[in-house]
Amino acid sequence: MLQLTNIKAGYGNIQALKDISLNVPEGKIVSLIGANGAGKTTTMRSITGTLKATSGDILFDGQSIKGLAPHQIVKRGISLVPEGRQILQGMTVLENLEMGAYQRRDGEVQDDLEKIFQQFPILKERMSQLGGTLSGGQQQMLAIGRAIMARPKLLLLDEPSMGLAPLVVQEIFEVIQKVAKTGTTIMLVEQNAKKALSIADYAYVMETGQIVLEGPANEVANDPRVLDAYLGGSKKK
Repeated sequence: MLQLTNIKAGYGNIQALKDISLNVPEGKIVSLIGANGAGKTTTMRSITGTLKATSGDILFDGQSIKGLAPHQIVKRGISLVPEGRQILQGMTVLENLEMGAYQRRDGEVQDDLEKIFQQFPILKERMSQLGGTLSGGQQQMLAIGRAIMARPKLLLLDEPSMGLAPLVVQEIFEVIQKVAKTGTTIMLVEQNAKKALSIADYAYVMETGQIVLEGPANEVANDPRVLDAYLGGSKKK
């Protein structure tokens, strides 16, 4: 569904991505893990068009999206849940969700809204509440719900566990799995390697702007390099 080939991107004279190539097959969860500053968010920004790749190509459903504006990429079927959630804090839960569907012109927005409320009952309870007054976990659910309202074929999640308590992280990852079961393809960028690898089908490991390891998620999780760097050492499988 998504194919990055030899992507380079950066900020001024800093080259953050160095010939990145990766694939996200339809109907799968693909995780991209790595330390802070590895280039994970830059990869997401390149896919969504908020940062222009300087070379290489990005194909979505077989067509190049490199160089398209972010709103055009959303229209093609890619939605992002950004790092830090970035909900509209001065708007209600309902208004945030409706904003997710702002580009849609079909008559099924209300039906999808009801599905979101079934999936996230707490959002229905709080739908008249301002987004900024929600807890961190509730805001993350709202950010995911808002992205789903665009009816994406591919959902990009950038650090969904950031700043959340362990029990809330568990709940968010259960939500991600439920979304995947509806047929939505997911690319997950995450520092919590253990959680990311536990739900992914395939995984890539990124260091200093390069892919250094890839494979089925269960194999990556048992690679000695990953165990030592991200999972607390080879004796703690």
